[in-house]
Amino acid sequence: MQIKPCQPYQAILAGTLLARGPDNKSAFKIYYISIIGRAEPARYEWPAGKEAKDQFAGLFLKKAFEGIGFVTAFPHITKLFRFSPAAETVLDVRAFRTSDMAPLDLGRADNYLEFACYAEALLAAAEYRLWARAKTVAEYLSAFSSFDDGKIVSNTKLADYFKPKGL
Repeated sequence: MQIKPCQPYQAILAGTLLARGPDNKSAFKIYYISIIGRAEPARYEWPAGKEAKDQFAGLFLKKAFEGIGFVTAFPHITKLFRFSPAAETVLDVRAFRTSDMAPLDLGRADNYLEFACYAEALLAAAEYRLWARAKTVAEYLSAFSSFDDGKIVSNTKLADYFKPKGL
């Protein structure tokens, strides 16, 4: 197995927003997330000001996505998770480039698909719990996850594990 180097990972919540669609039914909870402590902060961290987040919200709303769910918006990638119209106990996911909402492919090596980074996995678990416990869509939309920080303490353990002995 060939392991590629991985950057350090600490995600923090940079804000939230409830975005309602033009159909007055669709709604998505937006979680703005920054990954801090990496080279190229402009690529991974939302600027301190509100402008960039407002610009993203405008782009997102122009797409007029249908459904109910949540969004993980990093400066470099956005994922939209929606409770599937075909089976509402399933989350559908799509990925986009945050700057222009152009679709991104989640395909990875060996026919795998990217599911989520740590922050997205924590948010998906929390949002699933909120969805499962809510009796109505309105109740679900009224609550956001308490996620505020997610740090991976070692970003080399897989590489260390698969490293050939004696190196």
